[in-house]
Amino acid sequence: MKKRFVTALGAMLGMLLIPLVSGGGEPVIKMSTTTSTQASGLLDMLLPNFTKDTGIEVKVFAKGTGAAIRDGMDGNVDVIFVHAKAREEKFVSEGYGTRRYAVMHNDFVILGPPEDPAGIRGMKDAAAALKKIARAKAKFISRGDDSGTHTKEQALWAATGLPLVTKTTTVVKGGIKRALAFKHPQGLGTWYLSIGQGMGKALTYANEKQAYTLSDRGTYIKYKLGRKEGLDLEVLCEGDEMLYNPYGVIPVNPEKYSHVKFDLADRFAKWLVSPRGQALIANYKLLGQQLFYPDAIPDAK
Repeated sequence: MKKRFVTALGAMLGMLLIPLVSGGGEPVIKMSTTTSTQASGLLDMLLPNFTKDTGIEVKVFAKGTGAAIRDGMDGNVDVIFVHAKAREEKFVSEGYGTRRYAVMHNDFVILGPPEDPAGIRGMKDAAAALKKIARAKAKFISRGDDSGTHTKEQALWAATGLPLVTKTTTVVKGGIKRALAFKHPQGLGTWYLSIGQGMGKALTYANEKQAYTLSDRGTYIKYKLGRKEGLDLEVLCEGDEMLYNPYGVIPVNPEKYSHVKFDLADRFAKWLVSPRGQALIANYKLLGQQLFYPDAIPDAK
């Protein structure tokens, strides 16, 4: 009798626990994010801590910011974590996201070979530095992937005043066609090389070609100091206000897509901007170098 009671009790407890770990109640969310949050190693530190604190796992899809935003627009993920503020605000204003939470920032830097053939070392004006690179026809590697970094690069080229060429490409996803227009300087395929890849691959290729490129500082530090191979590229232009690089997290709107796990996604967003999440970001360093700076609680320790 006692054995049957214990067995029945165990079965009842098992039934109560099932919704917590399987089916629709499974504590897993899907997140599309920029490659820089992954390539910098930040997510490898943040996500295990989030799971430890909440029991919620995060499945990551790392890609350019444009593609990550389109994932949110198509309802393919529960949350996006990206770095193109104007595009993020548009995502929210058009009803695809509920709210943009300001999480952190770092900055972009223009990298190049130690020999610096274009002579931009020490410049604080990023557009002027790019103009010198273009006039010298020194090799420049563009991500060319509609990422936040690529968006910033195009804004910098526009600020140079140089004549730009518009390249239109079509992206098809889920049967939906979207036309994307990219602007770049003259010289595509000669000195200006667009590779359609993430930040890590762009850095590796620029290193191989001893070329200039635009990078977020966090990924550069990770690739320069955090890997045995290192990088034979140096920061040659930094400090321009145009190089500021803010990151935001946005839960996908459940009124747009009822299947998204909004409660879990919103919990993740709020954890990132909580004292706990902000302190983890503030303390994430590589060989003493800080990769990101918290924005929700700037003085987080």
